[in-house]
Amino acid sequence: MSMFQFPSDFKWGTATASYQIEGGYNTDGRGMSIWDTFSRKPGNVFRGDTGDVACDSYYRYQEDIALLKELGVTTYRFSVSWSRIFPNGTGEVNQKGLDYYHRLVDGLIENGIEPFCTLYHWDLPQALEDKGGWNNRETIDAYVCYAKTMFREFDGKISSWITLNEPWCASYLSNYLGIHAPGNKNLQLATNIAHHMLVAHGRTVKEYRDSGYRGEIGIAPNMTWAIPYTSSPEDKAACLRNIAWTGDWFTDPIYFKKYPRNLLDWFEKEGVKVPVEEGDMDVISQPIDFLGINYYAASVNRFNEGAGLLQSEEVDMGFERTDIGWPIEAKGLYESLHYLKEKYGDIAVYITENGACINDEPVNGRVYDERRANYIKQHLIQIHRSIADGINVKGYMAWSLLDNFEWAEGYSKRFGLVFVNFRTLERTKKDSFYYYQRIAKNGWFESTE
Repeated sequence: MSMFQFPSDFKWGTATASYQIEGGYNTDGRGMSIWDTFSRKPGNVFRGDTGDVACDSYYRYQEDIALLKELGVTTYRFSVSWSRIFPNGTGEVNQKGLDYYHRLVDGLIENGIEPFCTLYHWDLPQALEDKGGWNNRETIDAYVCYAKTMFREFDGKISSWITLNEPWCASYLSNYLGIHAPGNKNLQLATNIAHHMLVAHGRTVKEYRDSGYRGEIGIAPNMTWAIPYTSSPEDKAACLRNIAWTGDWFTDPIYFKKYPRNLLDWFEKEGVKVPVEEGDMDVISQPIDFLGINYYAASVNRFNEGAGLLQSEEVDMGFERTDIGWPIEAKGLYESLHYLKEKYGDIAVYITENGACINDEPVNGRVYDERRANYIKQHLIQIHRSIADGINVKGYMAWSLLDNFEWAEGYSKRFGLVFVNFRTLERTKKDSFYYYQRIAKNGWFESTE
């Protein structure tokens, strides 16, 4: 039997996102977002599901706080719906929207849970999309105004901030592959959007610093780890392109003030260039306090000329897979963390998302989701290894507290520690809830494997 003890100041948490859990889409002055629009178009979301009600957390937030307290976590990562604060993206502040988040944050603090706030988790106000969205540099100004409002309003209450969640998803997945809102399919457009989002990030970090707020601020890209199928230079290069596209493309500009050369050259072959204006890279490269890492899976890849934009083909190695089809390869998290340290130095890291889609249903009122508990254990062991190697991992946030609206998959995929009946909205704690509860409360766990 092996015991894994974590540092006493390690933050144990869980995470959600506004559009995925809140519901109340037209309540108390909230404006429409691109996800409200996208989910209403037939064919975009499985079964035509929308986030209109979701988990109804806009009304049931106190019940969810009680679950967090019972879970024993010390931090809760949530995101703010921009269109609750500015229904039109800019202009007059919607006080009722602010009041909701004050109630949520106050409730967390009263229960000994640190709020960890994500400013942007993909739900751009539709009014801004109508003016060109992130392709329009005016959206950068609107975002910075929104961020300034949140910093000022929650000064003294929230001391941990994430500017952008998974910017690759909000740019390339959404505007090149067209799978997420707003559903465009244009590589140059997606590249413009990725750059503008980074400029917005940098300006926001600078605003936070210049205003003298006490706390920490960072960004949370999704880490795509790819392992070469062979030792050939072509397979290695294909995997590095995979890793760079979701990660380095967004972190190199912050740490090195430049985009990764391998992808710049690759995109230029497609006639795509980054729309860098004078001063942009200085803005983007503002120092951050931490890097958030969203990690779910690793893949084994090889070079294939016919395998899409990056010519990188995933090889089915027979790994166990979650119910969304993602391979379970926890060692990829360990390797990812080492990659980041070797590249960027001794940076502080939070695992801001990590979890498994396991679609187990209640049986006699109980959800036996042992596979999810095993997934959590496997990944925490790799985090423990990384800390033992001297990597500065400060916390872990399980995705997700609740089963929720899983974007284009609608309500068909379940990632929660808590089962949600989307007809009655009743919450049922899964076996994985109790497994993670023991770890969060004790700060250690044992494994017999």
